[in-house]
Amino acid sequence: MTRRELLLFSALCLIWGIPYLLIKVAIADFSPIIVVFLRTAIAATLMIPLAAKRGDLMPALKAWRWVLVFAVLEMVGPWWLLNDSETRVSSGFAGLMLATVPLTGIIVNFLMGDKTVFQSRRLIGMAIGFIGVVSLVGLDIHAGKVDTRSIIQLVLVAFGYSIAPAIAARKLQGVSIIGLVGLSAAMVALIYAPTSIMTWHSVHPTTKGILAVIVLGVVCTATAFLVMFELIKTIGPIRVTLVTYVNPAVAILLGIIFLSEKITSGTIIGFPLVLIGSYLASSKKKELAQ
Repeated sequence: MTRRELLLFSALCLIWGIPYLLIKVAIADFSPIIVVFLRTAIAATLMIPLAAKRGDLMPALKAWRWVLVFAVLEMVGPWWLLNDSETRVSSGFAGLMLATVPLTGIIVNFLMGDKTVFQSRRLIGMAIGFIGVVSLVGLDIHAGKVDTRSIIQLVLVAFGYSIAPAIAARKLQGVSIIGLVGLSAAMVALIYAPTSIMTWHSVHPTTKGILAVIVLGVVCTATAFLVMFELIKTIGPIRVTLVTYVNPAVAILLGIIFLSEKITSGTIIGFPLVLIGSYLASSKKKELAQ
């Protein structure tokens, strides 16, 4: 990587590692639904004008049905499920569970016709990753650190994060990421607006909670996708997925530093296994030979 590419890559690792901490802070003041509403409303306010200026909004509007499907699978469901799960689990645990996205992505792409999953290296990776998840979940459940509901929610988030990009790659090839994310964020904000407005009377936000929501919208959504867009142009979409192997570590570290979260035995054993498994499972034979 060049110096600029390394800076962009490092920035994306950090930007996508801090949402778990910020969500934990935000849900102390706002309901999980209101956090999603505010985050997407802020992102849409920033990205829609940019998409319109670049000429990226009209293609997204013409494909609005598939954009809506993407929005539901990437944001509407996953972001509420993630927020709600973090009312009961640590931010580090949530971040580590979502390190399984490359594993769920393999399953999703296999169901969509990708037969490369049968390569021995990828099968070994899936097996190692599965053992890591079982270790993480099993040990932490035994220690009373997590509950079944949270685990199911986070698994659903991982599948949502895997299905949405797969659909975008097949059905939204003519839509730029700026137009796609901008319109998606606007759709999600509109979907959650009625409930957020009706329950707003129970909100008593602090400065910390307000700042967390603003950073989630400006940095972790709008800026994150812009950085990813630039990084994809320079190093390609395959190498960008390496971010997945770094941001869980960022989430765990920030949880320890700012929220005094503890490192559990499940994390110590499961973390390296999940990352190794995800790396092997998401590697294709051709790419490994390069």
